[in-house]
Amino acid sequence: MTAVAVSQPLETQAGPRRTPVRNPYSRLPGWAYPTFVVIGLSLFGIYAVWVVFFQSKGYYAPYLSPFYSPLISVGPIPPGVWVAWAPLAFRLTCYYYRKAYFRSFFWHPRSCAVGEPKRGRYRGETALPWILNNFHRFAFYATVVQVGFLWFDAVLAFDFGGRPGIGFGGALMLANVILLSGYTFGCHAFRHLAGGELDCFSCSLAARARHKLWKGVTVLNIKHDRWAWASLFSVLATDAYVRLLLAGALRDPRWIA
Repeated sequence: MTAVAVSQPLETQAGPRRTPVRNPYSRLPGWAYPTFVVIGLSLFGIYAVWVVFFQSKGYYAPYLSPFYSPLISVGPIPPGVWVAWAPLAFRLTCYYYRKAYFRSFFWHPRSCAVGEPKRGRYRGETALPWILNNFHRFAFYATVVQVGFLWFDAVLAFDFGGRPGIGFGGALMLANVILLSGYTFGCHAFRHLAGGELDCFSCSLAARARHKLWKGVTVLNIKHDRWAWASLFSVLATDAYVRLLLAGALRDPRWIA
């Protein structure tokens, strides 16, 4: 009889050798998504700081940058300062973005099977600065108002001196506000407002109406991360397009009746 040797994991004085845990959410390496989040949010943050604090022009008739909507001009203060705080607060406290930047910038594991890195005492969102995330619902209210202004701007983008028309900038602004609406109204806070604190969805007409609204919000909420990234890039693209027009680097293709 021939003996067959079976290889076993090597053990050291520190214990058995640990085997890597496969990423349960993607076929990509575990570092790929956190790296994308760090690069994407960092680049957008740098661009946003430049636009908000160091630029004062964001209007090329009839197109208005989303960073400046609604347009408020007070002395030498850049218009973006009066506006950008609302979407910034909304995204910083967003449930999806909180998960994204905790798991990327701070390397929280993406799975319960993966151990936490060694760090100080963890207190969650019960102390500064993370306790401010509890104001997410109020940031949602402010962002809803701004989205209303963005829809108004998108309608005006098809008005060329009293004559209706279609320009690439108007189409870009319309796509941007649609993506922002999908992100804003798919928010977890709005989903709770629509259907939360109800014990019965069928006990009254109001409850049934809220149930339908809750199901509609849920359709958007399922892909909340996609809406978040798509709207982030559309804001950047719309603003960059307006700035290229202001710089004379582009001509806006348009059809005017």
